[in-house]
This record gives sequence, C-alpha cells and structure tokens, in this order.
Amino acid sequence: MKNWLAIGIGVKRWILALAAGSILLGVGLVGLTAWLANRFYLIPLSAFETLASRWAICAALILIGVVACTLSVINLIRVFLSPFSELDKSFAVELLNHRKKEVGPKIVAIGGGTGLSNLLRGLVQYTSNITAIVTVADDGGSSGRLRREFGMLPPGDFRNNIAALSRDETLMTQLLQYRFGGAGEGLSGHAFGNLLITALVGLTGSFEDALLATKRVLSIRGQVLPSTLTPVTLTADVEVDGKLKKVIGESAISHENGIIRKIEIEPQTVRAYPAAIQAILAADIVVLGPGSLFTSIIPNLLIKDISRAIESRRGKVVYVCNVSSQAGETDNYSVSDHVSRLSEYIAAEKIDLVVANNRLVSLPPASQSQPVRLDHVSNIKVLEADLIDDEKPWRHDCHKLAATIVSILQ
Repeated sequence: MKNWLAIGIGVKRWILALAAGSILLGVGLVGLTAWLANRFYLIPLSAFETLASRWAICAALILIGVVACTLSVINLIRVFLSPFSELDKSFAVELLNHRKKEVGPKIVAIGGGTGLSNLLRGLVQYTSNITAIVTVADDGGSSGRLRREFGMLPPGDFRNNIAALSRDETLMTQLLQYRFGGAGEGLSGHAFGNLLITALVGLTGSFEDALLATKRVLSIRGQVLPSTLTPVTLTADVEVDGKLKKVIGESAISHENGIIRKIEIEPQTVRAYPAAIQAILAADIVVLGPGSLFTSIIPNLLIKDISRAIESRRGKVVYVCNVSSQAGETDNYSVSDHVSRLSEYIAAEKIDLVVANNRLVSLPPASQSQPVRLDHVSNIKVLEADLIDDEKPWRHDCHKLAATIVSILQ
C-alpha cells in the first residue's frame, strides 16, 4: 500500500481528481433530478427547493464532474500502461486493433518451412487467434545439428514462425534469423533463434515449455506448436532412372532429383501433441500449406491423430497450392497434381477448397523452379486469385494470401 503513496508515482492526483469529479457529478445529478421533479410536480421536494431552483448550477456541476472523471480515467490508464508499452500509435488505435484481433477468427495453419511463416506474416494483420502446427522431421543444417547433439526437436521451422508472429517482426526476424559465420564447427552456421530455443529447452526442461517461454519472452501473437513431441525421421520411396530407391532423411529426399512415390515417417505410430488436436477441432478454418508438399505438409498428415482431427473439424479445410514447383519434389506439377498427391494422405472430400494462383509469370533461372500451372481439379472447388509476390514471384505475397484466406471466412 505504501508504494501507491510514494511521491512521483503520478497516481494519487488522478485518484483524487476522480473522487472529486464523482462527487460533483453526483450532487449535480441529484439537484437536476430534484429540479425536474419539482417543476413537474411529481413529488414534494421541499428539502431540495434551494438546490432545485438552481438548475443552471446543477448542470454546471454535472459538466465539471464528467470532464474531471474522464480526464482522470484517461490519465490513470496512461500511468498504468506506461511501464509496459512504448506505442508509436495512439493508445485508442492500439486498443482497437488489439481488440479486433483478439476476437478475430481462429485459424490453424499446418506445414513448415518458409511458406508457412510467410502466410502467418499476413494473417497477424487480421487476428491473434493463430495456431501454426509445424512438422518435426527436419534433419538438415543448424536444426539437424542441434537435433543430433541435444536430442531435441529441430527448432528451425519453429524459429521462422515465431519470428513471423512476433510484434516487432522486422527487428525480431533479423535477430532470430541471424546466422553466425566463421570457420569450423562451433557456432558457425547456427541461427541465433535456434540457439535461443535450445537454451530455453535447457532452462525449462522440455520443448513444449520452451515454446511457452518463447511466447512470453518475445510477446508473439498466436502460438506455434509441434505436430508431435516424438522426433520422427522422414523416409521416401523415390524413383530414379526407373528404379525405386528408399531415401532416409528429410534433407536427402529432394537431392535425389527423382519422382517421389511414397512418403512415410519412422516411427509410424506416434501420438500427436494434444494442444495441436484441440486447436484443429476448435478452428474456424484449417489451412494446409503453403510449403513443400512432401517434406512440410504431408509429414504432419502422416500422424494419424492429426489427420483424424482434420477430418472431424468443425471449420473449413483449405489447401493452399504453391505458386511454383520445388526442385526434386514437385517438378512440372500442376495444381491438380498437387491435390492428387495430397489426397493420398487425406481424403479429397475432406478438403473444402483449394486456393491457387492464376497469374503466371516467368521465373528467374536462379529460383530453380517453374510456375505451377492452373488446371481442372476434380470434385473440389478452386478459388483463383493473383497471389504472387511481385518482387519474388516464386512465392506467395503474404498480404494477398492472407486477405484471400480471411475472405473465405467472410
């Protein structure tokens, strides 16, 4: 209590002003009520005759009381919030935006890689009720090294999506995506975000607790969840030069430059993360993709509980087809090819809508990909739109794609 009475805290003066304004407002309302009652002979109010005859004074007291109370409340709110927020916009604008997003639609996005984080970057403009469900099969680069050395889930895809959902997305992306240089092993090649998540796993004792801690530390909007807490290994039957070859490891699959015939995970019977199941069942819309079809989207569907939850959901299920092919995975694929391969792992009738780009442009050779052709998709409605990023036409424009997803709900 004594802390509230400390000099310079800036609260006492506004509390006193609020109390004084409330008294003036009360007296003015009583006097005005007495004057109205006396004027229309509703009840005898001899005790209020003096006050009732001064209706102008009563009105002035009410006005002063309202102004004092309003100013006091506004300044008390500013005092209470000043330690927690440095806002570039006015408080009213920030409060309105926060409230709109807080009651926004519940969206679950399933996938991995840069495609999913790009979608999230656009969705945060509409809602804070976002859940990203991420595959845990990554075994390459910094994530693969940390996975092997510490026996933890690969943090790379989680890092990308956490950066996309953070409030200061520009600065946070630069920080979390920063990679250490230098020769040799050590920190070389590691992203700072991967090391941050690894450190939080050590501090909290588990990967799920580390994700919760990351949400608090970075103040992200929404949540990023693993599809399972069990480390899984992705395997594929790849046809190379007419011969079928079994490839082990997510990072090795695309390097075969063959035709992927089948995708599996080991172990095959893993339990889904319960919070991911709850999010899917409660979602207004479940979005599959965008992202690598075989190494980001399908690995999540190979977890039985995830695919069953999608089939039992109450909201719509939407598949977002990539705007360009991925070398070694979906070379020369059209939209219908993507949907056909996806339907091998989830029943096509469970997909309510396919979102596809209808603006084809030439891609630079450096992208190592081709535009995905828009063709007829049997038995599933296709929503066509211009979805490409003008600066990087081999990927989606996050704002165009997010607006399209939200328009489906509206």
